[in-house]
Amino acid sequence: MTLPTLLPGTTTSAVTDAYARLAEVFPGLRAEALNDAEPSPGGAGWVGAHELAAGGSGLDAFLAWDEAQVLRDYGQRARPDVIAGFGLHRYAWPACLLVTVPWFLHRRVPRIPVEDVSFQRALGHLTVRVREFACLPGDPAAELPGARVVADEAALRAEVLASVAEHLGPVLDGFGPRMRRGKRALWGMATDEIVEGLWYIAHLLGEERRAMAELEALLPGTTKPYVGTAGFRELTGPDGESLPTRDRASCCMFYTLRPEDTCVTCPRTCDADRVRKLTPAP
Repeated sequence: MTLPTLLPGTTTSAVTDAYARLAEVFPGLRAEALNDAEPSPGGAGWVGAHELAAGGSGLDAFLAWDEAQVLRDYGQRARPDVIAGFGLHRYAWPACLLVTVPWFLHRRVPRIPVEDVSFQRALGHLTVRVREFACLPGDPAAELPGARVVADEAALRAEVLASVAEHLGPVLDGFGPRMRRGKRALWGMATDEIVEGLWYIAHLLGEERRAMAELEALLPGTTKPYVGTAGFRELTGPDGESLPTRDRASCCMFYTLRPEDTCVTCPRTCDADRVRKLTPAP
């Protein structure tokens, strides 16, 4: 594993290089680690994760974007619970990457309570203040303020799940009353966001297979409050090629707008349709 050089006393965040790499392969999302002197951004378009967790006017304004987008793109209104589900996905997918990308690239796991994360969805811009992070023995980042060394890879995986749960738990509480889903279904969505976000970014990094193996170890199906496993399996393409897919633990409800156009990992999508969607057109 290649690690950036970090010297005692540096102001570089332990996650800066990971977030820079994320922006390189996925320019539509920029994650920025704030230092202690920088205020969290505010103003037009910005929302703090704590505002989403509160479930009030901040969440109302956030979901108004999804409602307008659906009406503009599909010429119809979606049910309020469907809009809430879209909004949760569009926040949770990038928010999970704040934790999983540094873990995947550098074996560092930041803690990101809702008070320390802000999001500007139109710009694809996240900011986070990392006050604490876990790392492995021998990591030069262990000399940085807020570092906490854990024993091994298993302990670091536990830190990933704990960090995401600490962040998403309050957010799910904020969205939950609008979504007409129980706790288990909401945590199934959280499971999907962890897996599908890192799986997609790892594909862009050229490390899809490693990510699949690590996600399977991360989510074996027995860790509460998460629901289900990473869910990966293999299909066979028309020329005998292997086509990786997975079975989602939840449904995004897009079928309520376009019943014929389900996601490739949707529980409603049969294997024949998955093969067709995953096979490049001749």
